[in-house]
Amino acid sequence: MIDLSGRVAIVTGAGGGLGRAHALLLASRGARVVVNDLGEDADLVAAEIRAAGGSARPAQCAVDDAAAVQAMVDAVAADWGGIDILVNNAGILRDKSFAKMPLEDFRRVLDVHLMGAVHCTKAVWDGMRARNYGRIVMTTSCSGLYGNFGQANYAAAKMALVGLMQTLGIEGAKHDIRVNCLAPTGATRMMEGILPPEQLAWFKPELVSPAVLALVAENAPNRAILSAGAGGFELAYVALTQGIHLGEAASGEQILARWAELTDRSGDFAPMQGFDQARHELRKAGFASEG
Repeated sequence: MIDLSGRVAIVTGAGGGLGRAHALLLASRGARVVVNDLGEDADLVAAEIRAAGGSARPAQCAVDDAAAVQAMVDAVAADWGGIDILVNNAGILRDKSFAKMPLEDFRRVLDVHLMGAVHCTKAVWDGMRARNYGRIVMTTSCSGLYGNFGQANYAAAKMALVGLMQTLGIEGAKHDIRVNCLAPTGATRMMEGILPPEQLAWFKPELVSPAVLALVAENAPNRAILSAGAGGFELAYVALTQGIHLGEAASGEQILARWAELTDRSGDFAPMQGFDQARHELRKAGFASEG
C-alpha cells in the first residue's frame, strides 16, 4: 500500500482532466495537495478533495510565470512545510502543421510545457535537496517520443522534458530526489475521429493516475519514462544499437550501404548517461572500457 501521509504534493494543471485525477488519487492516499490551475477550477477540485476527507488548497497561478510559481511554493512551504512531490502536468495545445504554425504559437507551447516545468521544479529543488527527499514527475507524450502530425511545438516541448528528467535524475540522485516522466494517453478530439466510442471510453484520466502514484512513491524508480493509458502501462526508453565501426575511412556512402546492420536492434541498450555513447564508440574502436 502506497501511503503518502505527511507528504505535500503540488499538481499543476489540476483543475480538470489528468491533473484533477492525479490530485484526487494522491489526496486519497494521504498527501496534502496543492491544486494548481488558472481560474475557479482549482478551487472546485480542492473543495472536492476536502469534501472527501482529504487536505487540499488551491493555488491559482500560471506556471510560465516564474515569480508567481515561487510565491506559490513559498506560501505552501510556510504553511505546510517543504514540498515532497511535484507533478508537472500543466499544458496547452496550439496544434497546426509546421508550415502554417506562427512562431508565437511555437514559443507559447514551449513556455508553458517546458519552462513551466522548469519554473516549478526550480522552485522546489533547493528544498528537496536540503531535506534529501523529493519525487518529481514530468509529463511527456508519445508525440514527443515518436512524433505526431500538427504538433511540432508540443512534440519539441515534450521531448525536451525527457532530457530535463534524465539530467535532473542524475543530479538529484544523491539527495534521494527521483525524477521520472509520465507519457499518458487520454481521450482527445483527434481520437474521436479514429476510435469508436466504446474504445475511446477506455482512455479516461483515472486509468492513468496509478502511474503517477507509482512514480511518487517512496520506492519510486528514477529516470523512467512510464507510458500509461486505458489501464495499460509500458516503459519507453532511448536506446543505442550496437552499430558499426568504420574508423578513419568512414564515409556517408558506407553508412548508407551498411544501414541494415547499423539499425539491427539485437543487443541494443539504454545508456545510463550521455557519456556512455562515447564509451560505446571507443570500445568499438578497440579501446578498453574505463568503466
